[in-house]
Amino acid sequence: MFLGLVLFLIGCCTLLANRMGLGRLPGDFMLQRKNITMYFPLATSLLVSLLLTILLNLFFRR
Repeated sequence: MFLGLVLFLIGCCTLLANRMGLGRLPGDFMLQRKNITMYFPLATSLLVSLLLTILLNLFFRR
């Protein structure tokens, strides 16, 4: 049940982030060919990593 709750919260955060424009930043790459679409969210990954690093350092600072 805990894993299901975590996956649900991750899904909600993903939907909320998409509505705020995250995932369509200038550094995110999308390659489309005939029947293949590949998406590389480089800028979004870097931004989320930076925000999580700052938040975790604030909460778990000794």
